[in-house]
This record gives sequence, structure tokens and C-alpha cells, in this order.
Amino acid sequence: MPTITLRHFASLRERRGTERETLEVTPGTTLRAVYGTLFAPIADGPLPVACLRNQRQASPDDAVSAGDEVAFLPPFGGG
Repeated sequence: MPTITLRHFASLRERRGTERETLEVTPGTTLRAVYGTLFAPIADGPLPVACLRNQRQASPDDAVSAGDEVAFLPPFGGG
């Protein structure tokens, strides 16, 4: 099975308890499916995140490949 590297930032890092991990995926797995595997929906529904694959913005429907680095960026707040 292909293995991908996951990087977690901000609140997603807190939810996973780590900033980096690896995950085995089946061929054809989408970024949306990876996110769904890692993060259960919160009470208000799924968190809107930006998807990055190999440090480039990607569509949630893009498939991952062996060796990819994947990151999901949660919304940033501030003031």
C-alpha cells in the first residue's frame, strides 16, 4: 500500500496530538477521504480546510500518490 506523510497545523495538530505522521492509503484515495479518516466531523459539521499536496493547493477530490506530503490548513482567525 502507498504511504503518505501528513503534516498538521494549528487546531488540527491539537486534535491529532502530533504535527507529523504517516498513513497507508489504498490507490485512488482522495484528499477528502484522507481528511475524513483523520478527523471526525465536529458538532457544527466538517471544518472547512484548505488541502495541500506536496506544498501546493489541491482539490479535495485529487487522489494521493505514494510519497506525497499532505497538509490540511484550518481557517485562520485573528484580530
